[in-house]
This record gives sequence, structure tokens and C-alpha cells, in this order.
Amino acid sequence: MLLLPPQLITDMTAWRQHLHRFPECGFDVHLTADFIAEKLHSFGIEVVRGIGQSGLVGILRQGSSSASIGLRADIDALHIREQNTFSHCSQHDGKMHACGHDGHAAMLLGAACYLAQHPTFDGTIYFIFQPDEEHGCGAQAMIDDGLFERFEIDEVYGIHNFPGLAEGELMVRPGSLMASESSFEITITGVGGHAALPHQGIDPLVVGAQVVLGLQTIVSRNLSAIHETAVVSATEFITDGTVNVIPSTVTIKGDCRCFTESALARIEQSMARIVAGICQAAGAEYQFSFTNTFYPTVNSPAQTRYAVEAARQVLGEDRVHADCDPLTISEDFSSMLRVKPGCYVLLGNGTESVGGCALHNPRYDFNDRILEFGARYWIQLVTNRLSPITGNR
Repeated sequence: MLLLPPQLITDMTAWRQHLHRFPECGFDVHLTADFIAEKLHSFGIEVVRGIGQSGLVGILRQGSSSASIGLRADIDALHIREQNTFSHCSQHDGKMHACGHDGHAAMLLGAACYLAQHPTFDGTIYFIFQPDEEHGCGAQAMIDDGLFERFEIDEVYGIHNFPGLAEGELMVRPGSLMASESSFEITITGVGGHAALPHQGIDPLVVGAQVVLGLQTIVSRNLSAIHETAVVSATEFITDGTVNVIPSTVTIKGDCRCFTESALARIEQSMARIVAGICQAAGAEYQFSFTNTFYPTVNSPAQTRYAVEAARQVLGEDRVHADCDPLTISEDFSSMLRVKPGCYVLLGNGTESVGGCALHNPRYDFNDRILEFGARYWIQLVTNRLSPITGNR
């Protein structure tokens, strides 16, 4: 069984807590990137900075094989004011690592340190540290900046902590693991007027109500009840009317989730058709926008098998859930999986008082006890995939 040196576990904890103290958001993660780059350099790993604005890639080569693997960690925080009082709480007011990206970065740094000191693999490892996951822009920014052209990455893997799952357990599934996230905005313009004289205008509130009801038919009547799971939610209904005034304008906003790109396209097309038809029938004008922020996270079957094998070697057979239910949360690692085969896994952060606090909560904290599990998983995955005998061929 692979064991990590106690000093490395201590170092990962210190790195994680340092990153937690100094959170940065979006693409403005320059202090974080400086810290990560300094650590990688100290391990003897080549570093390329400024990919997708503030992303960085560490490169570790060994042997003569052309095989390669990419390991990705997100590094940005959230605009949340932390409510914890422990010694490593945020020193940047209004910013907080409330999603565990500090832990993701620390465990990947730990794996990088170990692999640099124990280069028993044959090939190239790319350690990818990505900004702006929370807004869904960082992965695509690195891709657009040539991530997969500048670095010959055969397959790419990611990991996220998961509160509510016991520490030391891991869950994954082949195919769609997480949903897309899309938002829509519909502005309906009618002819407002006196509430006592509705026949003299075109009431956009009534039209909007019909649109909201029509949107509920997208999932029930446009998608397969067996093969396509989706959620379409209207979450805001805004008018410029008042108690005795029929409004002139209604704005409807909402959120959509689904698990395949084909379902995503069908939702957008159906929504556009429903809005246009109802507004035309009522004689109202409209504007419609549909913005996709996160694609579905779809794991490649072969790479999922490799991930499960490595996880079982590290955690044990009974602690790896290899066919978990899909989740309606979203992750911008999905953009990388649209370009390269790969797999995204969820590592238990703990339950109840230790590690069980929900993500994006002002009292959340990454469970430092799982740093070792994450680093060992990364190392085992690299060892398996870049084995001098059987590796990634």
C-alpha cells in the first residue's frame, strides 16, 4: 500500500491552511498562483504561468514514453464573508474558500512533491491549476489559450471534495456525473394601463404567466421520461406595475439543469418556441436570451474504470462507489471533458460535525484529514497510467 511521508502530510495541511487564509476570486488569483508556482519550482518541476489569464501548469517528465496525463485542481474562492473563528480563517474580508479549492490545490501539490521525489513513472505529468471555476469561465479560458495544443495531454482528471460523504470514501460514475447549468431571461413588452380597463392594452403579466406554465411542459412533454432528466425553473417574475396599474413590461428569469448536450439544445429550442408562440398569440413583443455557463460533466467510460481502479487500490473496494447517482450541481471541468477523455471524482469530506458542512456555506471548511487520500489517489492514478510496463499506451 502506498504511504505518504508524515512530513508531506504536515506540509499539505500547512499549504492548505495558508491558501485558506488568503482567498482570491475569479481570475484575480495571482497571490495563489505565486504560492503554487513557488512550491512547484521548489520540487524541481517546470512551471508555465499565465494560461487563461492566471492559470498555471506544472510539467514533470520521466523516461522516454510519449504518454501523458493531466491532473487538474481549481484554485479560486467565493465572495462569501467567512463566519468561522479558527486560526486559519480568511484574512481577505468578503472572500472565502467555501468550496474546498484550497484543499484541491494542496492535495495536488502534495502529489506533485511526492512524484518529483519518486519518479517511478514513464511519461509526462501535467499539473493543471485553474482559476475561475466558480463562474464557469476558467477551464474554457485555459482551453482557449491553448492548454491542449501547447501541452500534449492524453487524458485529464479532476477531483472535488463532497460533504455528506464519509471521509475516505469516493464516488463516481461513467457518463453524466453532473448537470449543466444554464440561465434564461425573457422580457415581455405589452401595453400597460388602468387595472379597471384591461381591454385597452396588452397585459404582459398574463402573457408572462402563460409563458411560465408553458415552460413547465418542456421537461414533461419534450424530453424522454426514461432517458433525459432535466429541471427548468422560473425563479424571478418582475413587473413595472402596481396595485391598480397593469404593467407594460414583465421580466422572467430562471435556471435550467440537464445531463446531456442534446437535452440542453432541446430545452433552449423548446423555450424559444414557447415564448415566441405565446407572445405572438397575445400580440406582445418579447426578447429572449439563454446563457449556458456549465456543460454537463460527462466522464469517459475507460478513464472512469482507471479512476475506480486507482481509488480502490488506495481506499479499499468497499469505500469506492463506482456507479453513484448523477448530481444536479455543476462543474466547469466539464469543458475539459468535451475536449479530452477523462474522469471527475468526488472524495468524501466527512459527515456531521467534521467535514459535513455544505459547500458555499460561510461555516464550511475543508477537512484536512482527506488531503492524504486525495494525494494518494493522484499518485496511484499516475503510477497506473504511466507505468513503465503497462501504462497509458
